[in-house]
Amino acid sequence: MRKTLVTCFVIFMAAGSLHAQSADGAAIDHATMDHSAHMKMMAQAKRQAEVSERGKEVMPFKLEATTHIFSKQSDGGIQHVVAKSSKDTAQVRFVRQHLQQIQEEFLKGDFSGPTRIHGQSMPGLAQLQSAKSGQIIIKYKNVEGGGELTYKTIEPSLVIALHAWFDAQLSDHGKDAMPGQGQQDRMKRP
Repeated sequence: MRKTLVTCFVIFMAAGSLHAQSADGAAIDHATMDHSAHMKMMAQAKRQAEVSERGKEVMPFKLEATTHIFSKQSDGGIQHVVAKSSKDTAQVRFVRQHLQQIQEEFLKGDFSGPTRIHGQSMPGLAQLQSAKSGQIIIKYKNVEGGGELTYKTIEPSLVIALHAWFDAQLSDHGKDAMPGQGQQDRMKRP
């Protein structure tokens, strides 16, 4: 019994230490949190850990070695993935291969990769899967340190779905993802 209590305490303390910072790196004061907020944060951290683990089965690069930037646009958005270290040429190569592969899959209506990582109920995913061929234009481009996919559509419901899908990825990838600056962010890239 004592060993079980010690194990639970260690797990609780380890889990608590995971939450010393928010996803954006800001310090979190647990003393000011109510129980509901604390439980929500614990659930989000658990979800992010599960997504990271499932991501290893789909993404050839290391999630923690990359940054995913999601920039919403009025006609879709840009998914930008770069290695955190520009010297990590293996990660850059893996990012580019993966983005090119998912571009091909997405253009065929195959969103099985995100489904395996994020789950079938991922916001926006059902609408993206049901899009007809040609309703979403997806273009790949090499960028410094990685690659990017640009999604464009004239269908307002698909723009909404893309934005919901981007938001879900931002939440699920935690500290390894960030929102972009939309059109301004696009102009700063090589």
